[in-house]
Amino acid sequence: MFPPLVLKTVRWRPLEGEGLEHLTVRAVDGGLRAESTVIGDHGNRPFGVRYRIDLDTAWRVRAFLVEDMAGRRIAMTSDGEGRWSGEDGKPLSAFDGCMDIDLAGSPFTNTLPIRRLGLSVERGKTTLAMVYVPFDTFMPFVDGQHYTCLAPASRYLYEAADRTFSAELPVDADGFVTDYPTLFTRL
Repeated sequence: MFPPLVLKTVRWRPLEGEGLEHLTVRAVDGGLRAESTVIGDHGNRPFGVRYRIDLDTAWRVRAFLVEDMAGRRIAMTSDGEGRWSGEDGKPLSAFDGCMDIDLAGSPFTNTLPIRRLGLSVERGKTTLAMVYVPFDTFMPFVDGQHYTCLAPASRYLYEAADRTFSAELPVDADGFVTDYPTLFTRL
C-alpha cells in the first residue's frame, strides 16, 4: 500500500501557540529509525523534547526513547508482539497488547498504525491499545484508539476510544499526516 521508506524529513507546527517539530525517518540495518525534536508550549510553559523510535520493517515499534531538556527521560523496548520492558529490562505487563506508541505533541505517531496495519475501507474500524506518553508528565498509560480508513492511502479517521476527540487525518504518499485538524499542520 505505501512504498518502502529510505529517508524522509518533515516538519509540523501547532495550530495554537508557538512550536515546531522536525522529524527525520531513515532506513537502518533491519528497520527504520525516527528521530525528532519538538519545541512548544503546554499550558503557557515552554518545553523541548527529543525522541527516537526504532521500528522493524513491518513498522512495529521495537524501542523508543523520549527525553526533555530538563533531563527527564523514558525508554521502553518491545518484542514487536505487544510485550514491553523498561529501560532496566524488567517487563511492564501493564502495557501488554499495546503494539504502537502515541507521543503527545507529535502527529508522527499516527503514522505508525496507519503504515503497520495497511488499513482498507472494507476492513472497517480498528481498535488499538497504545502506550501513550504525555510530554508534560512522561508517565505512560494505556490509551484506547480507533482508526478507520476513509480513502486508501490518503485519509483516515482517528477517534479516541473514550469519544473525547476525533479527527480526519489526510496523509501523504508515505502515510505521514499532512494536517491534523485543530492541532497541527505540515510545513
